[in-house]
Amino acid sequence: MEAQAEGGAAAGSPPSLFELSGVAVSSAMGALEREVWALPGQILQGILPLLNIYYLERIEETAVKKGLSTQPIWRKLWNDVMKIRPPKSENITSWRKKFLETFFSNVLHGVLDVSSDQRLSDQHFSPLLHSSRHVTQLTICNMLQGAAELTSEPNQKVLENLAGSLRTLKFRHLLTSDLSIRQSLSLLLHRLIHHGTVSQVSLCSWPVPDKELLVLVLSMSAGFWHPGKTPVPQGSPCPLCRKDSDAQSLLTQEDNALLESDQLCCGYTEQSKTSQCGDSKSRSKKVQTASLRGLQDAEPDPQASTELSKSSSCTDKTPVLSGLSSHPLQNLACHDVSCKVPPGYYNVRGESSPSLTKRSSVGLAFQKPYRRYKAAVGRKRRCPRRNRRARADPEDLYDFVFAVAREEEEMVESLSEGNEQEGESINGWAPSPADPPSFQAVGCTGGSVGILPLKTAGRFRSVSTLELFSIPLTADTCRTLGNLLSSWASLEKLVLSYNGLGANIFCILSGLRALSHRSDCSLQVVRVSDVFSHIPSVELVRSTLRAYPRLHTLSVSFDLKNQLEGNRPEGHSSSSEAEIPESCLEQLEIRFPREPLQTSLLLPVLKASRSLQQLSLDSATISCPLEFGLLLQALKECNLGLKRLSFHDVNLADYQKEVLLLLQDPVLQEITFSFCRLFENSTPEFLADIIKIVKRNSTLKSLKLPGNRLGNHRLVALADIFSEDSSSSICQLDVSSNCIKPDGLLEFAKKLESHLLQRGGQIKFTHLRLFQNWLDQDAATAQEALRRLKAVCSVVSNTWDSSQAFADYISVM
Repeated sequence: MEAQAEGGAAAGSPPSLFELSGVAVSSAMGALEREVWALPGQILQGILPLLNIYYLERIEETAVKKGLSTQPIWRKLWNDVMKIRPPKSENITSWRKKFLETFFSNVLHGVLDVSSDQRLSDQHFSPLLHSSRHVTQLTICNMLQGAAELTSEPNQKVLENLAGSLRTLKFRHLLTSDLSIRQSLSLLLHRLIHHGTVSQVSLCSWPVPDKELLVLVLSMSAGFWHPGKTPVPQGSPCPLCRKDSDAQSLLTQEDNALLESDQLCCGYTEQSKTSQCGDSKSRSKKVQTASLRGLQDAEPDPQASTELSKSSSCTDKTPVLSGLSSHPLQNLACHDVSCKVPPGYYNVRGESSPSLTKRSSVGLAFQKPYRRYKAAVGRKRRCPRRNRRARADPEDLYDFVFAVAREEEEMVESLSEGNEQEGESINGWAPSPADPPSFQAVGCTGGSVGILPLKTAGRFRSVSTLELFSIPLTADTCRTLGNLLSSWASLEKLVLSYNGLGANIFCILSGLRALSHRSDCSLQVVRVSDVFSHIPSVELVRSTLRAYPRLHTLSVSFDLKNQLEGNRPEGHSSSSEAEIPESCLEQLEIRFPREPLQTSLLLPVLKASRSLQQLSLDSATISCPLEFGLLLQALKECNLGLKRLSFHDVNLADYQKEVLLLLQDPVLQEITFSFCRLFENSTPEFLADIIKIVKRNSTLKSLKLPGNRLGNHRLVALADIFSEDSSSSICQLDVSSNCIKPDGLLEFAKKLESHLLQRGGQIKFTHLRLFQNWLDQDAATAQEALRRLKAVCSVVSNTWDSSQAFADYISVM
C-alpha cells in the first residue's frame, strides 16, 4: 500500500494527508476492520481502492449498504492483474465475481504468482480459500492439474466451498494421467457432483481420449461411483456417504430382495414364479460367487460357469422391453433390447444352434456380441467384439458399468420366440415398425449393469447437462454412454459435437429409448453435430423422436454427406415408414450436408410435433416448387403454434411466391432468410411486394435477411416498412453481410428519421444488425450514419476489413 502512495508522489504531486492515512489504515486492516466498516460512506469511498482483494471482498456488503460500488475497483484490478480483455465483457454484471473466479483458477493452475502484487497477497488469508466461494465454473486441463491439490487435507475447506458454489465443471485438452491423479479426480468428482451442486459437465478437445479416464468422468457424472476401488485419505470412507448411507449409498433391503428373487436379472424378468429352479437366495449366492471368480481371475472358472448355467437354465424368461418395470433399480441396468440377434443364428424351426448351446456355458460375466447379417445384397457387418476374458485390473470401471451376466442360450431362445411372433423372415430380416432397423444395424449389444456391480457400485446425485465436444467416441465408449443414459433420470441436456459417432449413434439412441420408459426422466434437449452423416439427417431426426418422443429441443447438424454409401445401414425404407409417436418437440434444427430437403420424410415429423414453435433448416436443397409448397402447407395445417422459422444457405432465388406466402403468415413472429440468395434473380416488384406485405403484417416482429445481396438501394427501400401508413410490428432487422456501403447506410438513416418524425416519434423499431458490411470504405460517412441510427435504435456492428475479406475469398477460390 505504501507503493501506491509513493506512486502518487512520483506522478508529480505529494500524497495528501487523507491518502497517507488511508494507506496506514489499509495496512492495519487486521486490527481495524470493524472500525473501518463503521466509517461514513464518504470516507470509506477513499479507502476502498487502497484495500487488498481479501478485505475488499469482505467489505462488499457494507459498501453496498452505504451506497458505494466496488465495480470500478474490481475492473481496474482485472486490467492490472489479468491484462486481457475477457470475452463478452459488456455482459459481465459482477466484476468482483469475474475477477475472483479467474483468480482462483490461475492460482490453482500455477499461472498467477500472488507475490507479484501486494494487492493479491496477505498472510492472514489463503488465496484459494478466500476466492473459492465465488467460483461457479472450473476448468481442469492437461494432466489434471489441481485435482490432487483440491483433494488434499489442507484444502478440505476449499473443496467444501466449491461443493456449494460450483455449477459447471469443464475438462479441456486432457492427457493420460497416472493412477494417483486419477484417484484424486475420482474423489474430486464425488465431492463436487455426488455431494455438491455441479449441474453441468463439459469435455472438449481430447483428440486421443484415455478410455478409462473418459469412462470415469462419464460414469461419475451419471451418479455411479465405486468407493471400494477409490482409496480415500487414511483409509476412511467418505464422511458424507456415512451420513447418507441409508438414502444414497448401496441397495436397500427391498432392492436386495428384488435382486435375490431374480426379478431383475440383467435385462430379463421371470415369466412365472413357479418356473424357478431351487431357492432364489441360494441361486443368487451362486451367481455372486461365479461373478466374483470371473472378475478376479483372468480365465473363467469352468465349475462356476457350469453352476451359473445350471442355475439359470431352469428358469423360463422373456426379454424385458426397454425398462417396463418402474422399479428404480431396474433402471440402473441398461436393457439394450433394441439390438436383436438375426435369424441366421437359428434353424428353420426356430431352435437354438448347437454351437451356441455348446458355447453358452463359457460366457461368465460378459456376453459376446452377435454377428449382424444383412439381407440379400450388401456386405456383412460385424458388431464390435467385446473381450470375453474378465479384466484383472481392479480399477477398470467396465467391471461395474457394463458387466453382463446373461446367458447366450437364453438370449437366443427368447429372441427366437419373439422373432417368430413378429413374423420375421430368415432370408430377409425385416424388423417391425415398432422396432425400427436403425437401432439394430449397429449391433449395440452393450448389455446391462449386472447384479454384482449393482450391489457394489453406489448410486448418487448426477448432473443435468452433459456436453462432449471434439472427443472421438469408439464403439465401446458409445455403448458405455448408452448404458449410462438408460438410467440417467436427472439429465436435461445432452450435446454431442464432432465425436465421429457414425453408426454408433444408434447405441446412444438405444439408451435414450430405454430412458424414455422412465416416468422420472428429465431430458429435454439433444444436440448432435458431426462432420459426416451416417444416415440422412431427416432419418436421424425420425429415429431420435421414435426413441425419445419427450424431447423439447432437437438439433441435428452435419457438415458433409458420407460418400461411403455402402457403410450406411440398409432397411431405411422400413424405418421411414415406421410411425412417429406424438412428440413434445418445440424446437427443431436440421443442418443438411447438402442433402435434399426430403419433404416426404419431414412431413410426418411435423405432423407428430404439434407443439413446434421454432424450425430451422440449414444447407438443404429444394428440388421443385411442389416440395417447398408441401412443406409450407404442412406448417400451416399441423404447426399452428410455429413462431420462428429460419432458412440458412437454402437457395430460394426461384421461390419468390413461397417467400411472400411465408411473410404473410399471421402466426410467425420471426422469419430468417440467411444467405438464401433472395434477390439473385428478382425484379423490383419482388422487393416492393415484400415491403407491402411486411407493412400489413402486425404479427411479425423480427425480420433477418443477412447475406442476400441487398445493396444500398434495397436497404433504403426497406426503410418504408416503418412509414406512417405501416402497421408493422418489426422491432428487429438484420441486414448483415449485404454489401452495404456508408453512403447507402446514411441515406437509410435519414429516411428512417423522416418516418419517425411523421409518426410523432412512435416507432417499434429497436434493434439493427450490420455485421460484415462495407462500412470501412468511408469511415466518416459510416460514423455519421451510425450516430443517426443510434438515436433511433440499438445498432450492433463490427469493424470489418472488407478488402481483406475479399482477398481471402479470392485466395481460396
